[in-house]
Amino acid sequence: MSAKKILYLMEYPIDLPGGAQLSTIAVCEALAEDSAYEPVVVCPNLINGESRYKFRVVTYPMGESRIKNLLIRIGAFKRIIKEEAPDLIHIEMSESLITYGFIRSSFKNIKYIYTDRGMYFGYRLRSRIFMMPVLKASSMLVTTTKRNAALWEENSTIRPIEVIHNTIGGVFEHYDESMRKKDGEFTIGFAGRICVEKDWEFVPVLVRALHEAGLEFKVDLVLSMYEKGDAEQAAELRKGIIDCIGEDKLIYREELTQSQMSDYYYGLDLFVMTSRFESFGKAAVEAMSRGCAVIATGVGGLPEVIGDDKYIYSKEDPGKAVGLCRLFAGDKEALRQAQEYFLKRYRENFTPDKYINRHKEIYAELDRS
Repeated sequence: MSAKKILYLMEYPIDLPGGAQLSTIAVCEALAEDSAYEPVVVCPNLINGESRYKFRVVTYPMGESRIKNLLIRIGAFKRIIKEEAPDLIHIEMSESLITYGFIRSSFKNIKYIYTDRGMYFGYRLRSRIFMMPVLKASSMLVTTTKRNAALWEENSTIRPIEVIHNTIGGVFEHYDESMRKKDGEFTIGFAGRICVEKDWEFVPVLVRALHEAGLEFKVDLVLSMYEKGDAEQAAELRKGIIDCIGEDKLIYREELTQSQMSDYYYGLDLFVMTSRFESFGKAAVEAMSRGCAVIATGVGGLPEVIGDDKYIYSKEDPGKAVGLCRLFAGDKEALRQAQEYFLKRYRENFTPDKYINRHKEIYAELDRS
């Protein structure tokens, strides 16, 4: 029996750090080692210029504007799907879903599914107008949280809906206790891509509140940049932190690889997320996997990922975040208990094995339907 070819459609490069990319890499790397499957990723030209994955990557160029990108994708998707003749199309990003809507009539005999990595209410009305007809004709909608699945069930007639929690890169799979930070000054980590959803402006506000509360700590900050103007925002953020606690208390890094990020989390006592929107919370899961304590804002899918409201805070009243930081800095047992909770939560919910097995289950289900 020939391998089942699955085509994954994306509008961002697979090697751009992000939850969708890392989760797609995880499943495609695993499927590439399974003779029953042939995964192929379709995405814009790679940032690093060369594919080093176990699976094939077929690329297309990107334009200067959203409209131009849409037109490029329409042509590229149509050409590539014809050439590849897949058994199943798995659409991984919203713009790719909209794009596929313009050409799906050309591929009526190919089943397709969509993974919604956002939230139902996060789409503009215009986007939903284009998305709904494509979703109604799909074989399945996959969401990354139970909360988002419930939103789709309450507000749409799209069925069936399955939940598959995101996972993270394979370098996070194996935990090494000897790498964990054992002593030294209390260290708080912030990490992510420069974008409005992460609300980096709040980080200096929280840092100043912690400093004024008398906490002695260091900040370990990792940023990733992709768009014009990101470097200026990063510089402003660094200045805001330094103005609060001094340059010697800030460790700053840029564009770390996944392996380097794995080592980074080992060096933290506490990882803090300040997002104003987070459909899932990839960075929180990465930190969990390295045995970090984690606190986060109660937005999007973060409460479901964190799993316990006592680690959720509100930026409207940052006092809870300050209190948790002081607790973990001053009480080693409280810190240890939080770290053990999060490591266990990662192992029980978000490992690559769980993610990959759930995909194989739904692919098999689609084969039978």
